[in-house]
Amino acid sequence: MKLWQKILLGVSAVIFLLSMIFVVWGETPARPMSEAMLALQSDEQVKVTTGDWLIFAPQSQATSTGLIFYPGGRVDYRAYAPLAHALAQQGILVIIPRMPLNLAVFGVEKAAEVLQTYPTIKYWYIGGHSLGGSMAAHFLNQHRDQFAGLIFLASYPATSDDLSGYSGKVLSISASNDGLATPDKIAASRSLLPQDAEFFEIHGGNHAQFGWYGPQNGDLTATISRTEQQEQTIQQILIFLQK
Repeated sequence: MKLWQKILLGVSAVIFLLSMIFVVWGETPARPMSEAMLALQSDEQVKVTTGDWLIFAPQSQATSTGLIFYPGGRVDYRAYAPLAHALAQQGILVIIPRMPLNLAVFGVEKAAEVLQTYPTIKYWYIGGHSLGGSMAAHFLNQHRDQFAGLIFLASYPATSDDLSGYSGKVLSISASNDGLATPDKIAASRSLLPQDAEFFEIHGGNHAQFGWYGPQNGDLTATISRTEQQEQTIQQILIFLQK
């Protein structure tokens, strides 16, 4: 074998090995807690459908409002089931797509499939947690006229997605003890959002407690319970949607 062939073979082997490591890394997300798994059960108020999408549909009423929610990076999408279930109890259709390699950056267009599947929904919102929120903002930036609003949980848009001229509503919920989407980063994102964007900080909350998947590297310690942070999050989302 010639030298250049050996070099090419070696480079190919390294690329293959790195690719496999990345796939394994992406396919080992933060797992959902027991509370999340319980929220995947249907009840008298909410019908839950599992699969490539988690669908939380109100049982007793037709709804005109839908929320497409993108999960955080390397977080099992089932970890947001309690949040979705609680919103569906209040008459909101909530859909959480499973992301390739558990990274929303590889599934930005998932919302397009949802919009096509539910043409009767009058008011669509899109949002997400952390990386999921940033990717939701990217999709909305390309389809502004299809959404009534955008919801960030511990998240903000990329600088390439300037939404300062967006005519819809925007809600940003953050946490004071977030070690990843820090208060400074949230504050810096204001210039990328409309002037009437709403900001709500949960005092004592942290990054990981926006979902039900346990602690997260780089995060700070919360001084309130996960249940309390979730309750505040749900309350603020409902106030925002009901406006």
